[in-house]
Amino acid sequence: MELKILPRDAAPEASQPILDGIAADLGFVPNLAAAVAASPTLLAGFDGLRRAVSDTSFDPVHREIAGLAVGVAVDNAYGVAFHSTVLGRLGVDDGDIEAMRSGDEPRDAIRAAVYAFARALVLDRGAVDEGVVHRARQAGLTDADLLQLVAECAFASLVGLVDNLAGRVELDEFLQARAWN
Repeated sequence: MELKILPRDAAPEASQPILDGIAADLGFVPNLAAAVAASPTLLAGFDGLRRAVSDTSFDPVHREIAGLAVGVAVDNAYGVAFHSTVLGRLGVDDGDIEAMRSGDEPRDAIRAAVYAFARALVLDRGAVDEGVVHRARQAGLTDADLLQLVAECAFASLVGLVDNLAGRVELDEFLQARAWN
């Protein structure tokens, strides 16, 4: 299905203030948001989840690792490029980013537990093996952390659904260096 990347003025009236809010937060409207702008309902859901997972009390590296794990698991090129780019900006080692993009865990034990939990959450549709949960807890993640990861995985899954439905949303220019096949 072709999803058009709608400029603000071509989007439905109900989508325009949501697009304005995204632009105010990020300085631009990502192509993924513009691709769902034809549906004010989906755009509002996308924006609500985006805002919710931006909770500054949660480690942003863990959030992005979870998003990357989901992107790889569901074959979401937009999400993989986005989360790889943000992880690079957060100072995560390129070797670890490339390992995760290939489906392998990063070297750090906590980050590896985050990656494994997020991947299992999506691939096992929530029925995460108790060994994966135990590993995450042993790494120091709390129930609150794991639930925060569920929220990030839900958001990343939504992005993946849209990207896959569209047959790939065109990457924003800032993501093109981290394109993924």
